[in-house]
Amino acid sequence: MADMNQGKRPLSPFMIGPYYRPQLTSMTSILTRITGNALIVAALLIVWWLLAAATSPEYFAFADAVVRSWFGKLVFLGSIWAVWYHFLAGLRHLYFDSGRGLDIPTAEKLGWGCIFGSVILTLFTVTVL
Repeated sequence: MADMNQGKRPLSPFMIGPYYRPQLTSMTSILTRITGNALIVAALLIVWWLLAAATSPEYFAFADAVVRSWFGKLVFLGSIWAVWYHFLAGLRHLYFDSGRGLDIPTAEKLGWGCIFGSVILTLFTVTVL
């Protein structure tokens, strides 16, 4: 069948560029999904480290070297930020589920709050705790 509506449909938001300007609310939603999946990767790294500890001293030494390397430290620093961001975004969505904060200015303020709050809480966690 021929599409009789060609050219009259709205453009997809995945056409980022001259046709679509990304909004903060959509970017924070995508970032929530990314941080959730990144936390799975960090959890797998921790499980690998624990399994290596139960396997043999040589294998644990290798896994421990990876975890203590710059790469492992970067992964865990990112994980600390992802935990805080994901937590704050969850609170934000809980607030949205109550029917409040759904207007665009409030939603954008809460989005910026999640971003800046997660950075501040990460710095607090790394420096104080």
